[in-house]
Amino acid sequence: MKFQTVVVGPLETNCYLVYCEETRECAVVDPGAEPERVYLEISELGLKPVVLLNTHGHLDHTGANKDIKEHYGVPLLIHAADKVLLESIQNNELRFWLNAKESPPADRFFEEGQDVPFGRSALRVIHTPGHTPGSVCLLGRGFLLSGDTLFCEGVGRTDLPGGSARQLEESIRTKILTLPDELDVLPGHGPRTTVGQERSNNPFFA
Repeated sequence: MKFQTVVVGPLETNCYLVYCEETRECAVVDPGAEPERVYLEISELGLKPVVLLNTHGHLDHTGANKDIKEHYGVPLLIHAADKVLLESIQNNELRFWLNAKESPPADRFFEEGQDVPFGRSALRVIHTPGHTPGSVCLLGRGFLLSGDTLFCEGVGRTDLPGGSARQLEESIRTKILTLPDELDVLPGHGPRTTVGQERSNNPFFA
């Protein structure tokens, strides 16, 4: 299993292409904007998208769902607790600024602990509410896609509708900081980190 990062949109969202090296089948995770850049990267790597995944329902992570889903004909998955976010208009000014399109509804919903397969690989779903009620992290071999739950020396904001600082802290402490220190953490924005680095250096857990 390998991954490629495509940084998209004015908020510099990390869209991840996670793929099976043998079959080239891939999962497209959080295509927030600029679908043409995502298409190009997929083409250059010779990948075959088979599923579209959202770590949560905010526009900067879902803004190119429509384009990706229609272009490749793949199912869209998100946690049911973020169904309302995915299907709501949200902030029209932000939508215009991000050049985000209204997302189609999800085809299926994540369940805690399920494996989402592509080729001979899979990502495991870890429900981590706090940034949004339906935020999830996706665990691969040697890395964790943390969405906007955990960043390099930071955490996701909780002042937006549905956010909860208590839930966020509980999610990180019980479901991320319990993972191996050497595990790479690939956040929704900014540079990668590791579980051990965040356990030691993140000011929110000092």
